[in-house]
Amino acid sequence: MKKELSPKQREELFKALKARFEKNLNRHKGLDWAKVQARLEANPEKLWSLNEMERTGGEPDVVGVKSGEFIFFDCSEQTPSGRVSLCYDPEALDGRKEHKPKSSVMDLAAAMGIEVLTEEQYFELQKLAEFDTKRSSWIATPPEIRKLGGALYGDRRYGRVFIGHNGAESYYSGRGFRASLKV
Repeated sequence: MKKELSPKQREELFKALKARFEKNLNRHKGLDWAKVQARLEANPEKLWSLNEMERTGGEPDVVGVKSGEFIFFDCSEQTPSGRVSLCYDPEALDGRKEHKPKSSVMDLAAAMGIEVLTEEQYFELQKLAEFDTKRSSWIATPPEIRKLGGALYGDRRYGRVFIGHNGAESYYSGRGFRASLKV
């Protein structure tokens, strides 16, 4: 699969990202869009991944900078609608005997070139606004929990953020996953 955007796709992506950047300045105080765009133009493979985040409903936006890299998170109000009904990882998918979902969170994230938010990142995101008030998002699960068959998810209910767990093989139409991308 060719991981490159056409000039028209690039233009549309930059337009969407810039508009979101300017509308949500509280997410990236002190950062300059021109520097973000220059960095993106220098990394076309990252542009493809950002476009995949956008295409699947993630509404990616810059949430910070670390070690000279801009950090994008999915900032859609609810979990990205184009990434729901997925079990946690390939092992969980293989373990399902019937009613298998189309893919797993970890397979899709890898194919898109993005990383599933960690618990720490999920809490960082929730400090920026109220996310996942009606749906939930799988988050990266520590190996010791995964080894026991579980996987973690986060959501916001009753005015606070919760981290819960399910069997990794489970999947729900209202649960997707949020991701990050460093550029």
